Amino acid sequence: MDVNSHNRAAWNREAAGGENEWSQPVDEETIARARDGDWSLILTPTWPVPEAWYGAGERGAGVAGKRVLCLASGGGQQAPVLAAAGAEVTSFDQSEEQLALDGQVAEREGLSIRLEQGDMADLSRFADASFDLIFHPVSNVFVADVLPVWRECRRVLVPGGRLLSGIMNPDYFLFDHHAIEAGAPMVISHSLPYADVTSLSPETLQKRIDAGAALEFSHSLDDQIGGQIAAGFAIAGFFEDFWDAEKVPVGAHMPVCFALLGIAV
Repeated sequence: MDVNSHNRAAWNREAAGGENEWSQPVDEETIARARDGDWSLILTPTWPVPEAWYGAGERGAGVAGKRVLCLASGGGQQAPVLAAAGAEVTSFDQSEEQLALDGQVAEREGLSIRLEQGDMADLSRFADASFDLIFHPVSNVFVADVLPVWRECRRVLVPGGRLLSGIMNPDYFLFDHHAIEAGAPMVISHSLPYADVTSLSPETLQKRIDAGAALEFSHSLDDQIGGQIAAGFAIAGFFEDFWDAEKVPVGAHMPVCFALLGIAV
């Protein structure tokens, strides 16, 4: 099946439905604070990105004057804040509806955000060294192969450019979260690497497809961390993050995500 097309449609439904937490546009107060230099963002569920990760901008630390690519980051959250903080922002997402939420905030607040729809593994419309910083929150679980994503990120960044990425802990995919939420014990149910399209029974997979759920893939640390290094990044920052255990029960016992700061070399 065409997983990219399926996931595109799934996220269009999520964004249009208005209930997904990653499709809730920021309010006017958040933008006003960002314009005054008071802002923070998340790459992972809860932990704010350290200010130092953004490097130096036109007004000291921050993003002012930088060309920023928000990669698979639509939803009306990160891109508008970065634009309000003074960055020249391009929002690139597979979902038109997620992009539309960025556009709605931009129109409401008088912000300039370039909206581009496409596959995160194909940034061919952008020339080499087009950006100073890439903001890539947890989202590469929706692609089968993450290595082209890292190669494209390195290509479109200037030397010394920064890749800020949020990444799902591959161990998260050992568990059957649907069963756990229904009351089943928290036991290992899957092997890694995991993919909905190959790890689930045909019946369960079809139910997910019929329900319009986005299909996910685990990626090894070799591909997530080693893949960035192989693509030409030096890892300069790292942190782990948990998740609200009421939303993700295993989050009470282990970090569910982590974030990396990669410097293009």
